[in-house]
Amino acid sequence: MNLQVVYCTHHGTDLTLREKLAFSDEQTARAYDHLRNEFPDSEFVVLSTCNRVELYTAQESAKNVPTHQQLAEFFAEFHKVPREELFDDLLERTGPDAVRHLFSVAAGIDSMVVGEPQIVAQVREAYATARDHRASGPLANAMFERALKVGKRIRTETGLSEGRISIASVAVGDFGKSIFDRFDDKRVLVIGAGEMAEETLRYLHAEGVRDVVVTNRSIERAKMLAGQWGGTTAPFDQLDELLGQADIIVSTTGASRPIVSCERFQEVRRQGDPKEVFILDLGAPRDFDPAIGEVDDNVFLYCIDDLEATCDQNRKVRKKEIAAAQRIIDEETDEFMQAVYHRATGPIIRNLREKWNEISQLELERLFGKLPDLNQEDRDHLEQCFNRMVNKLLHPPLEVLREEAREGTPHGLMDALKRLFHLRD
Repeated sequence: MNLQVVYCTHHGTDLTLREKLAFSDEQTARAYDHLRNEFPDSEFVVLSTCNRVELYTAQESAKNVPTHQQLAEFFAEFHKVPREELFDDLLERTGPDAVRHLFSVAAGIDSMVVGEPQIVAQVREAYATARDHRASGPLANAMFERALKVGKRIRTETGLSEGRISIASVAVGDFGKSIFDRFDDKRVLVIGAGEMAEETLRYLHAEGVRDVVVTNRSIERAKMLAGQWGGTTAPFDQLDELLGQADIIVSTTGASRPIVSCERFQEVRRQGDPKEVFILDLGAPRDFDPAIGEVDDNVFLYCIDDLEATCDQNRKVRKKEIAAAQRIIDEETDEFMQAVYHRATGPIIRNLREKWNEISQLELERLFGKLPDLNQEDRDHLEQCFNRMVNKLLHPPLEVLREEAREGTPHGLMDALKRLFHLRD
């Protein structure tokens, strides 16, 4: 049996490439059709989020297993991306490492925000979609069902999900909720369209935000970000008007100096509604003059420095929990792989026992035919002797098979046993 994952994640991978390789719902359906036709003996699950694109494969036999190169060519052809552009960024794990990777993903250990709860729902949805399209099978199903249980166990037995540790999650969950009771009636203005803006929007969207306006000097990048969250775009030269309309402002331009001075913002407030406004200045250096936070009592301005202290404290608490979660993942991976290997060797063991017991029974019947005067007690005694002999003869090869299976599916040994004893598949 074989397990494999080929993936492209937020770890050291260019955001643009991940966007090129991402699968929409319609693309996922077409991808499953393509993969089933290309690799009919394999099972597949596609996991595509804003931070990762992963393709899990599973095979009951060692025949016709998709290679890394073949899967890279699938990504390249399907998304019309040159293979040399993505080949080095497509990572691969197989066997126990693939299982451990999935368990880590489901637990939130492999996320940009360690312990994030959203990934569990994303894994569950990806698995359900694969089943709906009949792309997964017994082996992939077992792996994903176990992954969801592992994620639940870690959330129950550790404090991994306690305490936000990313700038965006602290900004929305800690500071934003201290200002607003609800977010579904708030207008969000995003200035800039980088990865930090995207992550912050993800948390705001989870809290109910639906009214999003993105402005950026590059209108194409603004359209891409706005489209991802059902928002709209506006020209950058309308910034003053946009500032006056927003309840929440997220700025991540990375400009070399503030783009909004205190005087400019005072004029915006004077001409507009002096309502509560929550400003997240995530630019480095700052996009908003720090003095803006003192313009009036309804202006709440936070920069990265304000948020980092809370993040650092939460991060320290989580270090111990990460270690505890990793121990659970290692334990669950070992148990799962042992079950997989036992499942792989089970038919061989069963066929070997059946064959030898059949031979034993035939020889007993021949012996009883030559000794018709044997009473039932003697017959039972001889049958027990034959059974013990079969068990003793089978013990060495079966024990070796079990030992080898603890380290992986022993395909070579299994094939040798099939040939030596003429076993059927």
